[in-house]
Amino acid sequence: MALLFFKALSDETRLRLVHILLHYELSVNELVSILDMGQSRVSRHLKILTEAGLLTSRRDGLWVFYATPRAGEELDFLRAITPFVHPDAAMRADLNMAAQILEERALKTRQFFNAIAEDWDELNREVLGSFDLAEAVCDAMPDGCGTAVDLGCGTGAVLARMLPKAQGVIGVDGSARMLEICRRRFTPEDLAEGRVSLRIGELSHLPLRDREADFACINLVLHHLSDPAEGLREIRRIMAVGGRFFVADFQRHADETMRSRYGDRWLGFDEQQLGLDLAAAGFAVLHCKHVQVNRNMTMLLLSAEAR
Repeated sequence: MALLFFKALSDETRLRLVHILLHYELSVNELVSILDMGQSRVSRHLKILTEAGLLTSRRDGLWVFYATPRAGEELDFLRAITPFVHPDAAMRADLNMAAQILEERALKTRQFFNAIAEDWDELNREVLGSFDLAEAVCDAMPDGCGTAVDLGCGTGAVLARMLPKAQGVIGVDGSARMLEICRRRFTPEDLAEGRVSLRIGELSHLPLRDREADFACINLVLHHLSDPAEGLREIRRIMAVGGRFFVADFQRHADETMRSRYGDRWLGFDEQQLGLDLAAAGFAVLHCKHVQVNRNMTMLLLSAEAR
């Protein structure tokens, strides 16, 4: 096994790939851009590393993403040799470009949602049909809820329905235009008295204090994140111990038009893997419900507890 691993890493390009993918999950095209090499050359190196078990690949519709393993002896091996890999100028430039690519992803997402903010509620109805997502969220809220948070609150359709069931609500979104529309749903009194707080920010770095939320929900938003598992860890940070967390998102599907029309980055999620990611972030899944919606898609409604 050690011989296989060392042979796989005995190439400067493959060493650079592993160094990048220890930090980020990236698509083939993004890696081609970072390394400034032909796709066939990069793909050949990725194949060698994947066959050795030092990389994993994930197909999401027409895209293929690569990363290092999340666990196991392969990851143990990579962590063991990392102190002996001294990044040179090329490796440092690789990481800088990878970080820039992720920032460009986030910028494109913000621009997309600012542009379609006025039409967002109608777009949601196209997919959800008669399903009342706000009602499902409110049903998941605990009695006597203190602070309830809607992460990626959009135009506030769900947040407004949450307000009567909580002492106060916080809406977080990365789109200033979405928050502007959201603000219209609330009375000046609710906003002035602090029962409603609207905050702009990225879901990878939430503008909330540690353990500030007694209840939080993230509805049809997780699939927009570059790294959903990282987002779940950040959400756990802002949750009080014993707080309830509600996730509504699509089960894995193959509808590529969701990328262009709705700005989706992930084509839904595998229920088992989502449960594992929640557990790794510090949540215990209480139950999961499946709901059929339009476009031949299925919604996953998961309730979890912060442990």
